[in-house]
Amino acid sequence: MFKKVIIVFILSFYTVFCSAQQVRSSKSSEIYRELKTLKQLPKVLYLAAHPDDENTGLLSWLINDQNVETGYLSLTRGDGGQNLLGTEQGAALGLIRTHELLEARKLDGAQQFFTRAIDFGFSKNTTDTFKQWDEDSIIADVVWVIRKFRPDVIICRFPPTAAAGHGQHAASAVVAEKAFKLAGDKTAFPDQLKYVNVWQPKRVLWNTFRFGGVNTTSENQLKVTVGQYDAQLGMGYGELAGLSRSLHKSQGAGTQSVAGIRTEYFAHVIGEPAKATLFDGVVKTWTGKGNADIDQSLDKIISAFDFNNPDHSLPALLSLRKKVMAIQDADLKKDKLKSLDNIILSCAGFMGEVVTNQAEAVAGDHYNFRLNLISRAANPVVLEDVQWLTQSESFNRKLSKDSLITIERKIQIPADAALTEPYWLAKPATNAATFSVPNDTLVGLPEAESPLNVLLGLKIGSEKFKVKLPLSFKKLDPVRGDVVEGLRIVPALELKFTQPLYLVKENEDLHLSLNVKVNSNKQFSNGKVNLMYKGERLGGGDLKSINGKDFTVEYVIPKAKLASIKSNQLQLDANLVADGITYNKKQILIQYPHLPSLQYFTPATVAVMKGDIQSKVKKVGYVQGAGDFIPDFLRIAGIQVDVLKDEDFYGNLEESGGSQNKLSKYDAIVLGVRANNTEKKLGRWMPFLWSYVKAGGNLVMQYNTNQDTTVDQLGMYSFSIANKRVTEENAEIKFLNPNHKLLNFPNKITADDFKGWVQERGAYFPAQWDAAYEPLFEMHDTGEEPLQGSTLYAKYGKGNFIYTPLAFFRQLPVGNVGAARLFLNFLSAQKN
Repeated sequence: MFKKVIIVFILSFYTVFCSAQQVRSSKSSEIYRELKTLKQLPKVLYLAAHPDDENTGLLSWLINDQNVETGYLSLTRGDGGQNLLGTEQGAALGLIRTHELLEARKLDGAQQFFTRAIDFGFSKNTTDTFKQWDEDSIIADVVWVIRKFRPDVIICRFPPTAAAGHGQHAASAVVAEKAFKLAGDKTAFPDQLKYVNVWQPKRVLWNTFRFGGVNTTSENQLKVTVGQYDAQLGMGYGELAGLSRSLHKSQGAGTQSVAGIRTEYFAHVIGEPAKATLFDGVVKTWTGKGNADIDQSLDKIISAFDFNNPDHSLPALLSLRKKVMAIQDADLKKDKLKSLDNIILSCAGFMGEVVTNQAEAVAGDHYNFRLNLISRAANPVVLEDVQWLTQSESFNRKLSKDSLITIERKIQIPADAALTEPYWLAKPATNAATFSVPNDTLVGLPEAESPLNVLLGLKIGSEKFKVKLPLSFKKLDPVRGDVVEGLRIVPALELKFTQPLYLVKENEDLHLSLNVKVNSNKQFSNGKVNLMYKGERLGGGDLKSINGKDFTVEYVIPKAKLASIKSNQLQLDANLVADGITYNKKQILIQYPHLPSLQYFTPATVAVMKGDIQSKVKKVGYVQGAGDFIPDFLRIAGIQVDVLKDEDFYGNLEESGGSQNKLSKYDAIVLGVRANNTEKKLGRWMPFLWSYVKAGGNLVMQYNTNQDTTVDQLGMYSFSIANKRVTEENAEIKFLNPNHKLLNFPNKITADDFKGWVQERGAYFPAQWDAAYEPLFEMHDTGEEPLQGSTLYAKYGKGNFIYTPLAFFRQLPVGNVGAARLFLNFLSAQKN
């Protein structure tokens, strides 16, 4: 790895820096903290496996109390988890959680890093984990982050043992220790040394914990008191940590903001042991580096800092900048100069943005932009020049105090501008558990810097600065006010099937609809739409013209053609050829109120379930749980799905004839995944659901966890949920009663129906259950005891109750026919 050539900005007279969408001034309290951090030299890297693994209380204390630069390295982006916000899974969920981490870091002040590892779901130990992850690649990534960030202390959240509770957790400790040994070795990953120098941290510590019934702390461990009140924050660090952690909304990780001090414990792992503090033996000050004059200057600046007039510090800061520029340690100079320049711009009250009214743009097209600039300093900031992507313009214009300058220009997006998408999703993954990164030096970054920037040349006093302003979109939202986001580059033409999945039975034609979205004002000549399966054209049609409006193309694939394809699980691809260019991208756009708009692209494909898929139900009631695709799947299968609300259980009983009659119209009622964790009205609804079953209804309940539950007893007969699971997606299935009606009507279920499952068989199996329940299957991971809790069936009154923690919510979106047949059998139980 690390063999590609990139452009490297060499720090000399200029420092180049930018923010995500705008350059804005920090608050006075933030500037003051940044000044104190500028004085401190130690760095800390906190390391774990997933978003939300980090100890936000410790991060908040390190940054705001100790004023130490701190980063969180999450090996994965949380792609394998469950989504409590919507239906996104896999890469889309990882993108959401990446930005939830970035929002959390804005609050607690830490930096954020990642490796290329993909969260493939729960694993039980490091052996299982490294069957999926390439250990050497992950270690290389951690070494790269260490060499680039240069931490003095590395803190692991987990140990490398079973106490970690998750194989990926334990693996994070394994790679941390190995990376520590290699980061200072010039013979390890030598290609990295084209861009960074070797770096040897002082030590690795394990931040021991009390999780549930597991207590790994000990009074003979190194102890640190955290959580103190900070008057500039108006809260304690534990309170700030609660706010930060609660931004992991897709995980339902809302956390109390707890006031008051507490103790954190640390066990030694490797390196020089710490006896009194985390930073024993670490050079903490500029004086320790031989630059006492910088320490003295900073002491005076901090002592004289005027919270009401931060610009009064500018002369001293500009003088300090010359001293920092003169130090010999290039890496330290680069780090501290970037921080110092941000402080200087903030003290000047500088704001800059380049915005347009359109959220999306097409390469090669022209758009109107506004450059907005303002400075609030008495001593003027001078705008010397502007580089508008490819064209430069001189100004030499003073920014008068608190006076907004707006400069309008029409800018052409370069014809070769890349689509806007996360760098780790731009190419297919190298395997199921490692992202393919197009440029090795991007490794570690939470996201790549925008490639489309207006470059400002500024002068403050006698010092010159280069400031990048990304091309951005700005709008006024009636609820949120000003919304500023990065400009998103999209294809001139996008393709998307009008539904994500199709079901077609034997001896039926397949009817497909493909929507074409036209993003450019360009007039396209005749085009051809192609529908492909494994490189073979199944159909399509010629288009006379594409006139700038969206349109839909209808396909019919004859049953004879389908019959010639032996597979019952198909992936079809679409493309459109116009003016010699092939378009085949589908936009995935993710929008939640707590995040910026997120975008990436996939090939325009659709899954098709083909074969004998029978259902005997017409109307289903659904209790919404964590976001999953099953209601959509059922509708695609031709079943009416009603998401149940209060009034469906106990509305106007006189008009409805009683709640029992209201529910009896459903052939089956389904509880979504983790409904007992997310639907707080379930406690009121359960008696009505039990009455529905007793009177002849069919209730199918998907998996729940024991965390933050609404109802203690989910079934008519008791069962207890445990953290038992089968993570091997191809684990052998034993049918305990092959003649059971759930395995024979309306679809005959065989071992073939468990082929092609993804990520896992299921999770949170019941460990104990009443004798009234009959288990249907037995399965287990390699080397473990058989589990029979994957599906429990019970007759209750005239009806049926089924509890199934099998991972249907993962199988149905990818078009697994066997999973669909089994799930439809569960829904049809009362029809047999």
